[in-house]
Amino acid sequence: MAEPTNRTFSGPDEAIMEATYRALRKHGYADLTIQRIADEYGKSTAAVHYYYDTKDDLLAAFLDYLIEQFVDSIEHIETTDPDERLGLLLDKLLVKPKENPDLSIALLEMRSQAPYKEAFRERFKQNDEYIRYMLKAVVNHGIDEGVFNDVDADHVARSLMTIVDGGRTRAVVLDDFEVLDTARQTASEYVDTMLR
Repeated sequence: MAEPTNRTFSGPDEAIMEATYRALRKHGYADLTIQRIADEYGKSTAAVHYYYDTKDDLLAAFLDYLIEQFVDSIEHIETTDPDERLGLLLDKLLVKPKENPDLSIALLEMRSQAPYKEAFRERFKQNDEYIRYMLKAVVNHGIDEGVFNDVDADHVARSLMTIVDGGRTRAVVLDDFEVLDTARQTASEYVDTMLR
């Protein structure tokens, strides 16, 4: 499977993405404006509009940017041990979001727009497919290496994504990011039951 995005960000694009990141964390999706992004960027709204026609275009690009950041972080996991790699993937999905609750809230707000905004839906779908692919690949690697039981790797990946999505959604909706600890433990218990 190819990476979910082939877009690259550099120079002004990256600066605008970082400004969008800061503005989303401060104001959330509902109160995000091009003006607030421009304020974080340190330039006029015209400078932002030079690169992005609308706020939705900018936010679709921002989702591409986040996906690229996630892909880079996954590719830099140095271990090839399937058990360790799976644990690190689950940590990235369920422990790392605790560092950035404001971004988690903004992303859930954007996710809620996916049924109405095709560009958002496509980005979230690509991200989901990529994560499931990575989980399935590490499970299959573990089966091939004799580390994991011979299971339906696709089913395991989908089940783990259900735990991840449920944990992250509950953390935001209930304003209780400790829920992510429960989800991480649940994911470990599921892995122990299914794979060992």
